[in-house]
Parts: sequence; structure tokens; C-alpha cells
Amino acid sequence: MRLLVVEDEEPIADALVRTLRRSGYAVDLARDGRQALRAADAADYDAVILDLNLPQVDGMVVAREIRAGQPDCYILMATARTSVDDRIRGLDAGADDYLPKPFDLAELEARLRAVFRRDRTARMPVLEHGDLMLDPATQRVARAGVEITLNRKEYGILEYLMRHPQKVVSQDELLEHVWDNEADPFTNTVRVHIMKLRRKINDGFDSPPLIQTLVGRGYRL
Repeated sequence: MRLLVVEDEEPIADALVRTLRRSGYAVDLARDGRQALRAADAADYDAVILDLNLPQVDGMVVAREIRAGQPDCYILMATARTSVDDRIRGLDAGADDYLPKPFDLAELEARLRAVFRRDRTARMPVLEHGDLMLDPATQRVARAGVEITLNRKEYGILEYLMRHPQKVVSQDELLEHVWDNEADPFTNTVRVHIMKLRRKINDGFDSPPLIQTLVGRGYRL
């Protein structure tokens, strides 16, 4: 999952980015409204965590612009604007959830997980493909009941592939959703991680490989 954090208060921004990356998300950071709109023009995000009191462009405007350009992106407003009118305006501007400051990081993560569960067709609570299981809430992966340990990028790749079964997913698409904006598109990092992931989910299991490589096109679960 690729997230955009839009926050101008440095201590809060740093804490959010650090916590979310530790939880396995790919996270980009924008420190004002103009940077947020540029980031949203350059990349597709699964969710945006958005402050409202932003320099350059107000958060309400940012929310409306992102909602118009990325209708499937979830927007979680985390802001010091806590009046009922502000909450109504935020939800009307396109927010899926509204969290007043100060907030607990664990609650924000829980709300983010809850937001991702709302679309039951694309974001099921537990993802399954044959005997392979991935639980986004606990980040537990198992095959035929045997737990598999993955690093953050391997987990991110597998989750994205399991959310798009049978679809051919290109390297660029994986870079877009699993890595952040510091990823180098000219490296072989995706291929290396796919190779390691394939080994982990296939070794010791008497069945064909679950991840197919389609030369020149991408990968398919």
C-alpha cells in the first residue's frame, strides 16, 4: 500500500512517516498543500493522511482535488480543526474518515485498516489464493497453515498481487504502489524481491509456482 502523508508540523510528520513505514506501508511526505497536489498528480495513492491547516493550499482544497483526480483513494483527515462544521466540510470535501488532533498513532493505524476494509470486493479483511493466506490486519502470511516470514517489500508485493489476482501487474505498477518516490525505476529491485518472495512461498510446497513471470509484461498471481 502506498500512502501520502500531508503534514506541515515536522514532529508529527516524522512520527507518522516512521510509524507507517515500520508497519510496512510505502510512504511519501508532502509538507504543504502545493506539494501534496504535485505528489497526487505524479503517483496513484491507496490512501492520503491529510492535515487541513496547510501552507500554500488549504487542506479542504487538497481533499477536493485529490478526490476528483483519484476517486478510489481513501482520504483520512487528521487535523486540529475539530468543530462540527469543519468535520462536515471535510467529509463533504471527500474525506472517508476524520481524526481530531491530538491523536494516538495506534488509533490512526486502526482507522486506516478500517478504511481499507470498507470496500469488501477489493480490500477483503483476509486475502486468500488457494492455500495461501495473507491477513492485512496482523500482516501474517501462511501457506497450507505454515507461517511464512517476509520482509516489508516482499509483503507489500504479495499483498498487491493478492488484491489483483489473475491481473498482469507490471514492474512500474509495483514500484508505484509498494515503493515510495525515492525508488529508482532503473534498478532491478523489483525482480530481486520477486525472486526472493517466490522462493519463500514455494520452497517446501509440492505445487507449481504461484507467481508467474510474463516476460516484458510483468507478474501474475
